Amino acid sequence: MAKHDADLSLLFHALADPTRRAILTRLADGPAPVTELARPTGLRLPTVMRHLAVLEEAGLIATSKDGRVRTCAMVPEALTPMRTWLEEQRALWEVRLDRLDTYVNNLMEEREK
Repeated sequence: MAKHDADLSLLFHALADPTRRAILTRLADGPAPVTELARPTGLRLPTVMRHLAVLEEAGLIATSKDGRVRTCAMVPEALTPMRTWLEEQRALWEVRLDRLDTYVNNLMEEREK
């Protein structure tokens, strides 16, 4: 098991929803107030706040409050555990597929004999 299992579960859960992915895409351009993030979703503010809570729990965003305005900012380094895990999986499957390719090629060569 990977040492980031809890982090990975939170990250994948947070990214599983298209609304949360859209919010992160917007935040990649820079911080934004909650009302700006809610506008394009068509969702009510309490629903958007729940989405933001999931993103914040996963560490993907940070929020700050100035008076009555809550601003959200993306935390890109929070994706590191996921990126590391995906790279490990890709490397593992590349090795497996290379072995399968070698095996199939050997079988084909033997049949040709």
